[in-house]
Amino acid sequence: MTMLRTGNPTLKESTFRGVTRAFGEEAMTLQGTVNKTGLSLLILLAAAALVWNSSTPQPFVLLGLVGGLVTALVTVFKPTAAPVTTPLYAAFEGLLLGGLSLVFEARYPGIVINAVGLTLGTLAVLLLAYSSGLIRPSENFKLGVVAATGAVALLYFVSMVMGFFGKTIPFIHDSGPIGIGFSLFVVGLAALNLVLDFDFIERGAAMGAPKYMEWFGAFGLLVTLVWLYVEILRLLAKLQDRRR
Repeated sequence: MTMLRTGNPTLKESTFRGVTRAFGEEAMTLQGTVNKTGLSLLILLAAAALVWNSSTPQPFVLLGLVGGLVTALVTVFKPTAAPVTTPLYAAFEGLLLGGLSLVFEARYPGIVINAVGLTLGTLAVLLLAYSSGLIRPSENFKLGVVAATGAVALLYFVSMVMGFFGKTIPFIHDSGPIGIGFSLFVVGLAALNLVLDFDFIERGAAMGAPKYMEWFGAFGLLVTLVWLYVEILRLLAKLQDRRR
C-alpha cells in the first residue's frame, strides 16, 4: 500500500488512521476540499483587508498570532472540530498576514500585490497540473520533499533560538546570492508541498474519509499557502534590497 506522506505537519500519515464514516454520512471529495479551501481563502483575505485598512494594526496582529496558534493546535488534535476551527484559523491568519504585509509594504511599496498574485498563481497552476494528471508525485519524490522540508524547519528553529542570543545564521537571511538562492529553494519547496497536499487529500477521499475531513484538508492547504506567501514576501524583499 502506498504510504500517505506529506511534508505538511498537519497532514500526517496517521491523520486518516482510525477515522471512520458513520452509516449514511457523506464522504470527503477532492472537489469539496478545494471548495472549502477557496472559502477559507476568502475569509483570510477579508480579515487581512480589515487590518490593512486599520490605523492600529498591532492588536489585530497579536490576536491573529495567538488565535492562529490555538486554533491550529485544536484542529490538529481534534480534526472533527475542523468545520469550525478552519474558518477561524483562516480569519486569525488573515489578521496576522495583514499586519505582516503592512510592514513589508511600508518598506517595499507594491510588494504585497506581487506576493499575493504569485501565491495564488502558484496554487492555481499546481492545482490544474495535478487535476489534469501532469504531476503525480512518486514515493521517492515525496520522501525527498518531506526530508527537505524537515531540514528547513530545523534550520529555522535553530535560527530562532540563535536570535534569542543576538546571533543569526550567516548568509541565508541576507540579500546576497546565497540568501536569494536559499529563498528561491524554500519557495520552490513550499510549492512542492502543495502537490503533496493534493495527493494526500485525494488518497484520503479515496479511502472514504468522513465529510468533515474536507475542512481538515482545507486547513492543511492553508498552512502550506501561508508558508508559501511569507517565503515569497521574503524573496521579493531580498530581490529589492539587492537592486538598491
